[in-house]
Amino acid sequence: MHRFIYSVIFYLALPVILIRLLVRSLKAPAYRKRIGERFALQAMPKGFDRNKLTLWIHAVSVGETAASAPLVAELQHLYPEAQIVMTSMTPTGSDRVRMLFGESVLHAYVPYDLPGACNRFLDKYRPSLLILMETELWPNLIHSCHQRDVKLLLANGRLSEKSATGYGRFPKFTRNLLEKIDRIAAQASPDAQRFIDLGVNPEKIEVTGSLKFLVDVQGKEKQAYFSAIASNARPILVAASTREGEEEKVLSAFKDCLAEIPSLLLILIPRHPERFAGVAKLSENEGYTTAKRSNGEVVTPSTQVVVGDSMGEMLDYYSVATLAFVGGSLVDTGCQNVLEPAALGIPILVGPSQYNFATICKQLEHAGSLKTIRNEMELAQSLCSLLADEQARKEMGERGKRLVRENQNALPALMKLVIPLI
Repeated sequence: MHRFIYSVIFYLALPVILIRLLVRSLKAPAYRKRIGERFALQAMPKGFDRNKLTLWIHAVSVGETAASAPLVAELQHLYPEAQIVMTSMTPTGSDRVRMLFGESVLHAYVPYDLPGACNRFLDKYRPSLLILMETELWPNLIHSCHQRDVKLLLANGRLSEKSATGYGRFPKFTRNLLEKIDRIAAQASPDAQRFIDLGVNPEKIEVTGSLKFLVDVQGKEKQAYFSAIASNARPILVAASTREGEEEKVLSAFKDCLAEIPSLLLILIPRHPERFAGVAKLSENEGYTTAKRSNGEVVTPSTQVVVGDSMGEMLDYYSVATLAFVGGSLVDTGCQNVLEPAALGIPILVGPSQYNFATICKQLEHAGSLKTIRNEMELAQSLCSLLADEQARKEMGERGKRLVRENQNALPALMKLVIPLI
């Protein structure tokens, strides 16, 4: 009954969902394309063979897609004849799939969580296993897979206190949903316990760690653009994956720091590409000499802000950083990936909103490689303090690298759960 009510509400909300899609497409035209895929109405891809083993991985957006890369590589190694279908929800996630995997995987948008769309998708691709990354718990999708005996694995399983409270408001519905998942690979013990508290059989859960610790930074050669920035020998703050309303706070903190450190360079990287132009305009309006990565503009001694308006270069940006601020944390959107700067030995500052990476942030903070700041004033104070203390920066960076190295066993632990389900 709960799933029926959920489906009715979803159908009634469809006009609003489609209007929102079209509104988003005004800034990002890619949202207007491939809408049929969201209802599983697409034609089958060329070369797809229904008689072959098909493995389906759903990674909602860019971060989950990147985290899935080691898993995809291992599956391709162990099952070279298998067809891997990857789904995402956003154009940026789709672009990331193509960038990471090229034509070695099939890609489609995940269908909306409607019974008809889910069943059409399963009829087309006939997967043997669906691996859901992190917290993608869609009732109709999970129900349809369960009905067809498609095995279900939740990988990199993460459940924040906030999400657990939400699911807990509907205990019977949630328990019924989670019972249909064959195995859960939890990131950490608190995540596992929250799943158990919601009714999951403890025997179905293993704490495997997070695939996001598997950050490959070895042997990466700097592009000429970033080598030129590094050659300026200026202190550099990389403010990464910032959200709406956050850039103003970062620029305010940057202004305070310039009074003490005039040579400081800010690289400001908005989370969503549709906001690139607006953030560049904001920086210019604030009076900063601003360059844009997309223009390949030379960063001169007079350049104060570089807007990182490119995709797939986050590690390149971090590679020139003296300090990193990770966005999504001074506004309530839960923080973005803090492990990339940690793997490169960059000291990290992050705001109080950390629920997307709560466990990892706590681990890094406990190790002494990450500091939580409450607002833009504390951001400015911490920046100035760390920029004046090279030894403190070095120690923070080394502690972060050490923690990342110590958590490299998530993939083999996950594969012990995957292989029996195939």
